[in-house]
Amino acid sequence: MLIRIVKMEFQPEKTSAFLQNFDRVKHKIRYFEGCKHLDLLQDANIPTIFFTYSKWENLQALENYRNSELFKSVWITTKKLFRCKAQAWSVTKIDSVEN
Repeated sequence: MLIRIVKMEFQPEKTSAFLQNFDRVKHKIRYFEGCKHLDLLQDANIPTIFFTYSKWENLQALENYRNSELFKSVWITTKKLFRCKAQAWSVTKIDSVEN
């Protein structure tokens, strides 16, 4: 399982446009082949910073999404709203502690 974390900071006046667009595409992303989970998170202190947290079957599944028309259209729309360049990490879980 591959976890993808993307940090995005938006222009304050563009935040609602991002949220509206995310709401339109979230199910398409989540049910893209190989995507097993998708969360949208908002920074607790800076409301213009958001993170996507997604789980993918493997690196190839993520790459297939990143090369898809869906990703290209989502990213073109989203990128225009940024305050600064997004940051992204692909990670694998080493350990987990649950209640």
